[in-house]
Amino acid sequence: MAIEIKVPVLPESVADATIATWHVKPGESVSRDQNLVDIETDKVVLEVVAPDDGVISEIIKEEGDTVLQEEAIAKFEAGASGDAKANSSDDKKDDSSKESKQGDEEGASSDKEETSSADLDVLSPAVRRLVAEHNLDPKQIPASGKGGRLTKEDVEKFIKDGGASAKSSESKKDSVSAPVSAGLREEKRVPMTRLRKRIAERLVEAQHTAAILTTFNDINMKEVVELRARYKEQFEKVHGTRLGFMSFFVKATVEALKRYPAVNASIDGDDIVYHGFYDIGVAVSSPRGLVVPVLRDADTMSLADIEAKIRELGEKARDNKLTVEDMTGGTFTISNGGVFGSLMATPIINPPQSGILGMNRMEDRPVVIDGEIVIRPMMNVALSYDHRIIDGRESVGFLKTIKEFIEDPARMLLDL
Repeated sequence: MAIEIKVPVLPESVADATIATWHVKPGESVSRDQNLVDIETDKVVLEVVAPDDGVISEIIKEEGDTVLQEEAIAKFEAGASGDAKANSSDDKKDDSSKESKQGDEEGASSDKEETSSADLDVLSPAVRRLVAEHNLDPKQIPASGKGGRLTKEDVEKFIKDGGASAKSSESKKDSVSAPVSAGLREEKRVPMTRLRKRIAERLVEAQHTAAILTTFNDINMKEVVELRARYKEQFEKVHGTRLGFMSFFVKATVEALKRYPAVNASIDGDDIVYHGFYDIGVAVSSPRGLVVPVLRDADTMSLADIEAKIRELGEKARDNKLTVEDMTGGTFTISNGGVFGSLMATPIINPPQSGILGMNRMEDRPVVIDGEIVIRPMMNVALSYDHRIIDGRESVGFLKTIKEFIEDPARMLLDL
């Protein structure tokens, strides 16, 4: 029975999507619920799975094509097997082997011409990324796609077979034999993913529409470091998750938002919307770029709940499994550039939110405490905020509240 494989219903705010990666080829047998294709939207990657056991008979939309919701992208034969097609292909190969040598040479010449026609202008985004990342010449890669088109599998096979290293060695040899070309400069042109384009649009939008200002402070992490070292093993045994620093910052942020509600608010036209809940976005890196999944009702979560949820969302981000619901909303965001070694940074707010907390790396520094110079683990923190609704007094007080809670974490536990 023939079935059309269609684009899933897209989120309300998403108009179209892009075919990112096909995981199957026409004629290939697939199992029920096997992932057929990844479809990239502005926010998430959607997986389209096989409705039953069968065969993909035709791919209508290729990688890089723009598609709309419920648009047909492939044809599927339920209950069919790819064996017959494979046998047919084998028969064709046997027949072709009986052809004259002249025919073989002509076919080889034709294949070579089709392969040599592969260039960056006609490659799919996935293929272009692979070619650019490994500094490959697409004309040197045997193409097996329709009409001599280079596929992602062709490039991966070429790399696996040593094509990339061979090219690298060849380049080194060329540089020795032809020193004149050593000064040549190269450029790479790689298309933006939909997520990267959307991130760029939102960042520019934030800079153009909000009056962004940043205030800084530093935090003595000694108490939290010692508390974590004392209980981390027991914490993991009891709760099944590791105790990190982010949960302390989430709890401190929620307490600070309660005291300074304007930081948890947003602008809607000429109105200020004060949110009576605390949905905290936590920025995490993914293969597609920076994404911000949301911790719902963070004020009701324990340290263990926060750590477990952040771990879950982080794994989903790495596996491109985040849903629109995971990233929708959020009243405030925390971004930890410290994991990449950042010492000081000014984060940009995530519209329509009015504030974002930036964490940085922790390092031992000399500080003066009670008139004495001592070494303490210190961290710089930054609050970027929309000055249209948040005044300097509120921003400084907000950041100072976080500092006080982190430097004396018992206050959070005792609700003081």
